[in-house]
Amino acid sequence: MHRLTILAATAVIAAAPAAATPSAVLAAVIADHWQWALTNDPMLATEVGDHRGDGKLPDASLAAADRAAATEAGFIARLDRIDPAGLSAADRVNKGVLRRMLADNVAGNAFGQRAITFTTYSGWHTGFASYPDQATLRTKADYDGYLNRLAAYPAYNRQQIEVTRTGVAAGYAQPCVPLKGFETSIAAHIVTDPAKSVFMAPFAAPRPAAIPPADWNAMSTRARALITAAIVPAYRDLLTFYTTEYAPKCRTTFGIGATPGGAAYYANRAQAMTTTAMTPAQIHALGLSEVARIGAAMDKVAADAGYPNRAAFVAHMRTDPQFYAKTPQELLEKSAYTNKLIDDWLPRIIGTLPRLPFTVKPIPADQAEGTTTAYSEQGSVAQGRAGAYRVNTTHLDERPLYELPALTLHEAAPGHQTQLSLQQELTLPDFRKHMVSFTAFVEGWALYSESLGEEMGIYDTPEKKMGRYSYEMWRACRLIVDTGIHVEGWSRDRAIDYMLTNTALTRHNVEAEVNRYITWPGQALAYKVGELTITRLRAKAEAVLGPKWDERAFHDAVLENGPVPMDVLEAHIDDWIAARKG
Repeated sequence: MHRLTILAATAVIAAAPAAATPSAVLAAVIADHWQWALTNDPMLATEVGDHRGDGKLPDASLAAADRAAATEAGFIARLDRIDPAGLSAADRVNKGVLRRMLADNVAGNAFGQRAITFTTYSGWHTGFASYPDQATLRTKADYDGYLNRLAAYPAYNRQQIEVTRTGVAAGYAQPCVPLKGFETSIAAHIVTDPAKSVFMAPFAAPRPAAIPPADWNAMSTRARALITAAIVPAYRDLLTFYTTEYAPKCRTTFGIGATPGGAAYYANRAQAMTTTAMTPAQIHALGLSEVARIGAAMDKVAADAGYPNRAAFVAHMRTDPQFYAKTPQELLEKSAYTNKLIDDWLPRIIGTLPRLPFTVKPIPADQAEGTTTAYSEQGSVAQGRAGAYRVNTTHLDERPLYELPALTLHEAAPGHQTQLSLQQELTLPDFRKHMVSFTAFVEGWALYSESLGEEMGIYDTPEKKMGRYSYEMWRACRLIVDTGIHVEGWSRDRAIDYMLTNTALTRHNVEAEVNRYITWPGQALAYKVGELTITRLRAKAEAVLGPKWDERAFHDAVLENGPVPMDVLEAHIDDWIAARKG
């Protein structure tokens, strides 16, 4: 998610010379947009190695959001004046991707729900608390930039609180029940000893040789002072706001449809997340169809394993201690080992692999309690920072090992880590390397990657095979549960019961997931829609190409444009099939 402010209007609305070709006009729009984005998102600028944003944080105000939307609308107008007939196939994709990204941003900004600033999955306070671990710090200038961002955080925090306060006053608050324990993600950073703050972590590392000891000591002293005088008070202000203003006014309803304009907002989110024209009703129907199909596969696995029915097999899997790690270290080690088993297959199924590696780390303690089983943290080629496969090491009795193969294929390789790292290394315009993240593509590819474990032989026990289908069923259930909550008026308990009945997920994971769907409407719809599109395109390619079918080349074709809307992906694969066949 990129938070943009404003650049000088003259730089945005400047038009290319009248005699310029359509390709040159598009190049000018793309270049202007990229420069605007780097100025308006200081974190993005630093991430890609541009130092104009060092030490700064974005403008999080609603006024800035409105200015950004107006600017983006101006870019859309410029794009719409370009004759597509004069563009190459690659430029038509560039234009389409930029326009879709901008249009989604402009449309989303028109809804009052923009003032809902956090979910059970993430918030500005947890995002900033992750910054010390993700920042690339080598030089004195890097550390100065880090310290200046610590100093800037109180103002940024006040802006976010004010936006949230405005939302609450207008009826845009999150539901109460999913927020149980949310305050712990804030309170964790209110420390009396600066040395125990996550924000001191960069100075617990060895001193870089390029930084003189005197400068290092001075910066360390400043860090401790900023934590005491700026960071801790800011988190204390947020905790006070949350407990005295926000929590007392949280909603007793669950669906976003209960908020002003909620039905229209959800329909917008459904289309933005899936990059299709599907309605919530169509998505719900698709979910029912997929639940029936996957359920039949799960029933067969249970029968083949000698159980009278799926429920009996799942009950055994949920309760047998052999399927659970005894320590956090054991879970991390098994996750890492699963990664290495998959590595043996990667060159066999993908022709072009990224050079950026990734590691395995636990989810930070301040976030682990309320978040998901695992997630992927993007690395940076420009910053020389490896990616991270983050594993939740809390509640070990709720993290079954039979889920690890599917989980690892999705979050690590060939899923998110492979796709996200490769995206940065492709020959594409910078905005497509660093800004574009169509959820249907990104999550669709990761879910599709789980199915590749079949040919790898990684689902080598009935429990792992059931775990694989349970994970696919989980994403199918999302289509029903998400639309059920936000359109059909489902309760939280009904959503939990539905997922417990149809998957092998443990109760803690199901509850955390349902909380996520309630507080992040529409996002969960993208996974299955994207995965089904890729699966359908693969079946089409195999049928049409016959002996010319090449799995590695197909995967390269899917990934070589980075994230794109589903219709753009389909057109690209159709062209790839035609060229390969011819």
